[in-house]
Amino acid sequence: MKTVAVVLAAGSGSRMKTKVKKQYLEVNGKPLIYYALNVFEYSFIDEVVLVVSPGDVDFVQRDIVDKFGFKKVTAIVEGGKQRYHSVCIGLNAASADADYAFIHDGARPFVNMAMLNRLLDAVKSHRACVAAMPVKDTIKIADENGFSSQTPNRDRVWMIQTPQVFDYSLIRELYNKLIDEEDEILSKGINITDDAMVVETFSDVKVKLVEGSYSNIKITTPEDIPAALAIMGE
Repeated sequence: MKTVAVVLAAGSGSRMKTKVKKQYLEVNGKPLIYYALNVFEYSFIDEVVLVVSPGDVDFVQRDIVDKFGFKKVTAIVEGGKQRYHSVCIGLNAASADADYAFIHDGARPFVNMAMLNRLLDAVKSHRACVAAMPVKDTIKIADENGFSSQTPNRDRVWMIQTPQVFDYSLIRELYNKLIDEEDEILSKGINITDDAMVVETFSDVKVKLVEGSYSNIKITTPEDIPAALAIMGE
């Protein structure tokens, strides 16, 4: 069995409102991207493909991968315009004989071994799974004018996280299909926002929801930094 992690760090981080891209911001003395990479480095993951912003490859190699001794990072590649472009590039840069692909947002520093093990067990049985947690709040669906139009059953609503994990040959094939048919998909108003949607759109494989963690937050805005520091303090 061979596993690869595609770690996404190609975002601009505009909502963080800092000159430094959020994935390189120091949090508790280390760049944000360090934390996810460190978990994968000491896990069962065999190789890591790191997808970064155009022009950042040399910096990331020198100041993150080499500096912190991440031996499992086998490739650092430049991402594309949209998240799904970056994922496709990362998957195609992985070893062709991989069995499972763990796709993870580098701005989620709190992935952990227990979560990875649950996802590995699930992907072996279901071919496609994602880290997720049930919502705690009541959710409202808004109409086009901003009025509440629907209240879904809270017991059936989950917050989707990463890692999202798939049979490697399946997800690579479907992502390449997405890129080939991108214009048609966009013309239909389909907005691909996560990896599970690629499977849901282009195959009949069902995606299993697997317990992640309420601490598995994504660092996106300045308000998320104190929350991350509090979790680290725990």
